[in-house]
Amino acid sequence: MMQKGRISNGVKIKTVLISVSDKSGVVDFAKKLSTIGVKIISTGGTAKKLSDAGVSVVGIESVTGFPEMMNGRVKTLHPRIHGALLGLRDKAEHTAAMKEHSIEPIDLVCVNLYPFEQTIAKAHCTLEEAIENIDIGGPSMIRSAAKNHKFVTVVTEPAQYDKVIEQMQKNDGCVTEELRSDFARTAFGLTASYDAAIAKYLNTKADVEYPRKVSIALKKEGTLRYGENPHQTAAYYKLSSSGETSVSSGTLLEGGTAISFNNLLDTNAAFELVKEFNKPAAVVVKHLNPCGCAVDEDICQAYRKAYEGDVISAFGSIIALNRKVNIEFARTIMESYSRFGKARGASGFFAEVIIAPGFEPDAIEIIRTLKGWGSRVRLIETGPIDRAGINRAEFDVRCVIGGLLLQKRDLVGWEPDVLTYPTKTRPTAEQLEDLRIAWLTSKHTKSNTIVLVKDRKVLGVGAGQMNRVESGLIAFKHAGDEAKGAALASDAFFPFPDNVENAAKAGVAAIVQPGSSKKDDEVITTADKHGIAMVFTGKRHFKH
Repeated sequence: MMQKGRISNGVKIKTVLISVSDKSGVVDFAKKLSTIGVKIISTGGTAKKLSDAGVSVVGIESVTGFPEMMNGRVKTLHPRIHGALLGLRDKAEHTAAMKEHSIEPIDLVCVNLYPFEQTIAKAHCTLEEAIENIDIGGPSMIRSAAKNHKFVTVVTEPAQYDKVIEQMQKNDGCVTEELRSDFARTAFGLTASYDAAIAKYLNTKADVEYPRKVSIALKKEGTLRYGENPHQTAAYYKLSSSGETSVSSGTLLEGGTAISFNNLLDTNAAFELVKEFNKPAAVVVKHLNPCGCAVDEDICQAYRKAYEGDVISAFGSIIALNRKVNIEFARTIMESYSRFGKARGASGFFAEVIIAPGFEPDAIEIIRTLKGWGSRVRLIETGPIDRAGINRAEFDVRCVIGGLLLQKRDLVGWEPDVLTYPTKTRPTAEQLEDLRIAWLTSKHTKSNTIVLVKDRKVLGVGAGQMNRVESGLIAFKHAGDEAKGAALASDAFFPFPDNVENAAKAGVAAIVQPGSSKKDDEVITTADKHGIAMVFTGKRHFKH
């Protein structure tokens, strides 16, 4: 039974218009409204569904005096609908006009939109099909109701149904001003996002890379504890249209502490690198840079090699895998600390996040019960990695104060067909594989970067330095004696031979770099002098 008692600035819901594409929960919502005594107006398929369920419905044509026409394109675009939504009930001129034209107020609009994004996500969706799924009447009603939220409640998603019913039951059929305002903000966000998706689709169809105006539609996933630093607030938003296997499409499994701003950035960096490899691979990332990366025939061995690469930096890192986590792997995590961490003076083992295509239930249980850190680590399950599903239309977006920089994503990987071999010595098949891993790792490392790899394992990384020589020295220091016979990658060309001289002193056997420096001849001559094989990619991988 409805409780009595009006609220300040409450508006009583007497008449509702319901027209939804997503009909989940709508029958129950309509039945509860009917029980309260609300008049329900509805359209097309929604009206039929409600009527079939025993809900008393007034057809939209009875209100407008016009039948639905043009295959449903025109049904609610009428003054008796929009006048009923836009009329200011406290303004005499408006109420007089409504009375003169027999316009009865509509107090609540329940509308969600044609599934445009779901339609264009289907394989073989035609332009005609996409166009027919652009909703016109729905956004018009939503905007009218949201504009006049002083008097009208606009409901745009099933998750809002219970909130409306709860308030009406408590407040003699009224809803609060706070709820109406909240729902109006949500509504304008919905229509903006909807139009952004349509514009993006049409621009893509027309091969317009950089439109004159760009809107990026995002949906809030949650509020984060703080940003990069505790004095900064932060929230996490997702692109609703991205179907790519990524950190954003992954599922954060229960358990572990709340994920942070920095966690998400690092997890994205780790997972995007591990996606580069088809064979079992493991990546360890710290502060956006890989401190470990390895490829092997077995995922457990790949992880051991990746973790061994820099056990000190691995503490508090992100672990990314391109294979499912099973019981054996869960046990390998702690074995890696026992085997390498203590021996090298690591202060214990702790991972902030493990991201992988999947986790076996027993493996999750093992991880959760590991002493000290298992209950804190966040586990993100992404599902199988599908490189064919990479979203090539998605922008890489960077922020500057007062604006955004948009560019196409760097999706260039290892391109065997365009490699050139300028030195007298050619790399062996094993060296070429190490060069490939080094090159792909350098792509995901902050510039300037030098990466050393041997036996499909990253040995040393010099990242984010102002000069390439310093990057090389850092990488050689990390690798130590293991640099002998290693493969080296540089994300951009060598402007001088000094990096090659330093590589020769460290015992490097092969180098991959973009080439195209004015000093290429000197660099090649230096490599030949030391018997180093060199490969040119013709592409660079600056990452700022």
